[in-house]
Amino acid sequence: MKLGGDWVRLNIMRRSFLISAAVIISAGLLHAQAPVAELVSVEKIWDKAPHNGYTDLTRYQNLFYCCFREGATATKSEGSIRTLISASGSNWIDNTLVSEPGTDLRDPKLIVTPDEKRLYLLCGGQSDSQGVQPRYSTSMDGKVWTPMQKLLAKGDWLWRVSVNPADKRFYGASFNIHPNSGGPAPEKEWSLKTYASGDGSVWQLSSIMNVPGQPAETTLRFLKDGSALALVARQGGDRKGVIGMAKAPYREWTWAATGLPLGGPNFIELPDGKIIAGSRGFGATPGPHMVLFAMTPTSLTPILELPSGGDCSYPGLYWHDDLLHVTYYSSHEGKAAIYYARVRIK
Repeated sequence: MKLGGDWVRLNIMRRSFLISAAVIISAGLLHAQAPVAELVSVEKIWDKAPHNGYTDLTRYQNLFYCCFREGATATKSEGSIRTLISASGSNWIDNTLVSEPGTDLRDPKLIVTPDEKRLYLLCGGQSDSQGVQPRYSTSMDGKVWTPMQKLLAKGDWLWRVSVNPADKRFYGASFNIHPNSGGPAPEKEWSLKTYASGDGSVWQLSSIMNVPGQPAETTLRFLKDGSALALVARQGGDRKGVIGMAKAPYREWTWAATGLPLGGPNFIELPDGKIIAGSRGFGATPGPHMVLFAMTPTSLTPILELPSGGDCSYPGLYWHDDLLHVTYYSSHEGKAAIYYARVRIK
């Protein structure tokens, strides 16, 4: 009986060990697969205006293009859009300044058109007399831009657009702060809708996203598996962002709470399938910072806090030569200036 009892205990111990080992191995594998971010370099690349902010970044004809808004203040002034160019990110050259008299051009975004023949510049346009309405301009050489043209309707803000590789069309999410009255006062609930376009000039309604809590700045992108992912900042309710997912034809969205406040959210899928997001957030030190997150369709996990503070964030993200290239703005060294960082993702 003793031998039998020992045998039973031995088998129980063996099974427990195997289960524990399996848990440890699984946890180790999950940890190994989790993205780790390492800051390679960071530098200030522009600070000549009283306020420099709201960046984006792309690469076109073998050059990096960084765009951002310049103004006397963050919000209460006319804003112009400046672009800088660089071959490798080591040296940045002043390229162009785009403006519209009497209008605050805000939150510029740069997208290479599906045929790769033009740069497409999207921004918000705001004035006391005309209210808010999106604008766009295009350029074949990154130097000479067509006159700004208006998109959608007054009150809409098509904040960022992306090209779907499957159908070679532009898609983006537009929020409206007074969807029922038409303005001028913000309403309790805002609308968030997606639009699609073949050429970036004429847009059709694609879906109603049904996000409560004053949905605002939204980045929508398409993953390698063909699904659409949206990262949405919210200004009402608990003021914490949400992540949306939709399958083609991208009309029905499912939502997950991030539990985190967001400002100027952006994200990118890397060649190995990792998803990295950037936003104004809260990292290891007190106060708002420019934070990078490991992102899934249902979560955000902070992985790196870039040198930043105060009025900050609104990153541009681009993957090139096995590094994540990040532009953002920050006021941690005084006035709001533009910064450029290289980050290694493991």
